[in-house]
Amino acid sequence: MLRAARGGVRLLLPARGGGAAEGRGGLAPGLPPAPPAPARLPPQRCLQRRLLQQAPQPAAPPPATPPAVGRWLLACSGAVAGAVVLGGVTRLTESGLSMVDWHLVKEMKPPRTQQEWEAEFQKYQQFPEFKILNHDMTLTEFKFIWYMEYSHRMWGRVVGLAYVLPAAYFWRKGWLSRPMKGCVLALCGLVCFQGLLGWYMVKSGLEEKPDSYDIPRVSQYRLAAHLGSALVLYSASLWTGLSVLLPRHKLPETHQVLRLRQFAHGTTALIFLTALSGAFVAGLDAGLVYNSFPKMGERWIPDDLLAFSPVLRNIFENPTTVQFDHRILGIASATAVTALYLFSRKIPLPRRTRMAVTSLLTVACMQVGLGISTLLLYVPTPLAATHQSGSLALLSMALWLMSELRRVPK
Repeated sequence: MLRAARGGVRLLLPARGGGAAEGRGGLAPGLPPAPPAPARLPPQRCLQRRLLQQAPQPAAPPPATPPAVGRWLLACSGAVAGAVVLGGVTRLTESGLSMVDWHLVKEMKPPRTQQEWEAEFQKYQQFPEFKILNHDMTLTEFKFIWYMEYSHRMWGRVVGLAYVLPAAYFWRKGWLSRPMKGCVLALCGLVCFQGLLGWYMVKSGLEEKPDSYDIPRVSQYRLAAHLGSALVLYSASLWTGLSVLLPRHKLPETHQVLRLRQFAHGTTALIFLTALSGAFVAGLDAGLVYNSFPKMGERWIPDDLLAFSPVLRNIFENPTTVQFDHRILGIASATAVTALYLFSRKIPLPRRTRMAVTSLLTVACMQVGLGISTLLLYVPTPLAATHQSGSLALLSMALWLMSELRRVPK
């Protein structure tokens, strides 16, 4: 807008925002005063603020593993325990050599017709167990031992699927932390290794041994490796599942608690070793050598304890020595558990930890009773299978106690 004014021209512009024009240097009526300009910080303060912004922020704690993963691992450990017990029954009924070949998928379909059963029976007749031990076996008796071994193998495949399929699901969902991924991969790899090791064990009982007059049986070394890997798989699954599901106790790091924790670790290792020595007892039928307790026959130390040469062979190949070692390990385990219980009474412990110690002592006493009864009654199959199941229960109680005594991370 142009406007004439006394001897000159004035140019008036409209105010910003569509308000009234500002006249003669003053504010237009009705407008709020302009905010003051922000005060400038001193250079030192600006430098401090910049350094704080550039400093690395503390890392966020890793996300907690969902409880579903822990429950899955506990279920897997239960499936492994079932496979161990079923494998023990298969060994006790002398059924492990009834299936003379191994196919991952083909053998999942059992024989159905009479011709298929006769063909399977003819394959079994070509191997040493039938020729030496079961030469008068009927087809009906063969079906029983065949189905025992078949059940054990099928259960092993179920265990493999129980590990692999949920692991792939949890991995895809992003529920596994980086350490847990490594643990799950190791467990799945151990499951596959366990299946191959089982067939490697069976092959040792199918081989012809012209120089041997003993009854055909699998190698006690391979049997111990098969059982040992199953115990490792079971222990790792149970430990990891308990670590996910059970919160850690904030125990005071006193000298007594540290000693109790070390004592529990040593006792668990001794229980594991005792269970593993049972594989040599089963592999050599050493439970049928001296069926008396506490003495072995009429002596505390039998005459044929070191009958083999060199001396080291007796530990793994002499049935008398194998039974003697298993007795010593069993008594040592029971003594260690009792001493652990008495030592724990002097320390104030949480209620759940106290329950674990008491359960460990209770199962240990039951396991000793089962072992002595199995020996005195000449290893009846139901009692021997219960004794083997008791070793898993005792190992489980020891692992539970170790989980209760874990340190709280700083």
